[in-house]
Amino acid sequence: MDGARLGDTVRALPEAELLVDARARIGEGPVWDERSGRVVWVDIEGRALHSTDPDTGATSTQPMPMPIGVAVPRRSGGFVAALEDGFYSIDADGKTDQIAEIDNRARGLRFNDGACDPAGRFLAGTMAYDFKPGAGSLYRLNPDLRVSRLLDDVTISNGLGWSPDGGTMYYVDTPTMRIDAFDYDVGSGAMSGRRPFVEIDGDGRPDGLCVDVEGAVWIALWPGWSVRRYLADGTLDAILPLPVAQVSSCAFGGPALDQLFVTSAWTNLSDEARAAQPLAGGLFRASVGTRGIPRGSFAG
Repeated sequence: MDGARLGDTVRALPEAELLVDARARIGEGPVWDERSGRVVWVDIEGRALHSTDPDTGATSTQPMPMPIGVAVPRRSGGFVAALEDGFYSIDADGKTDQIAEIDNRARGLRFNDGACDPAGRFLAGTMAYDFKPGAGSLYRLNPDLRVSRLLDDVTISNGLGWSPDGGTMYYVDTPTMRIDAFDYDVGSGAMSGRRPFVEIDGDGRPDGLCVDVEGAVWIALWPGWSVRRYLADGTLDAILPLPVAQVSSCAFGGPALDQLFVTSAWTNLSDEARAAQPLAGGLFRASVGTRGIPRGSFAG
């Protein structure tokens, strides 16, 4: 099935249920906003920031002026986001103000996925619109609003997450077909010791991810029709099926962080594939028998 060790029994979880029939072109970056008790997520190509009530599915939408890769809550209010050409603040009315420009447009790049580390630093990476190998980078927006470039030679910068103790950072550059692990110093933000955590062979490419309280990594597979759970030693433990192929990211939410929210996409699907997957682009929810760890919010 893939390059990971298989547990004695790989659990097949009940299929995730549709929460919002959003029909997002590229749904991405779900994060639980404990301030509002809602799931915040984006439609990259739809240029939208969404906020969803987890009980009713009621969703409010703030249009964005350009493609938006990811948005995270900001401790001082509102959100910070990685839009096409840099880092921005977003206020309660959806007004955007640039914090730091990244020279993406001239190079045919945009921001993709990202997340905050346990100390409140915001990491997000880039990719080329034409998927040019090695054109992207991974950046960090520090709480003092300075930007650091952490990695180069990235093709599709994708999922980010940290172990419960913060000492390990997980990272996906999708075409490598791996989840990589770094030793991570929460105090300084230093990364070292990059190594493969899980290698995936077929059945979809690794996309967004999150980590649960047991230190297991949940990874969305595009176009893999599923989210998979890998234990901290890299053993494949469970598979959560989805009724759509292009599964893009996942995050724990709800007051007890015991619900897994999953985004998806319909971009690049043929008319026939869209007809066969009418829920593509939806936001899904599943009870998976464990809880997540709180995702960091931006400290700046």
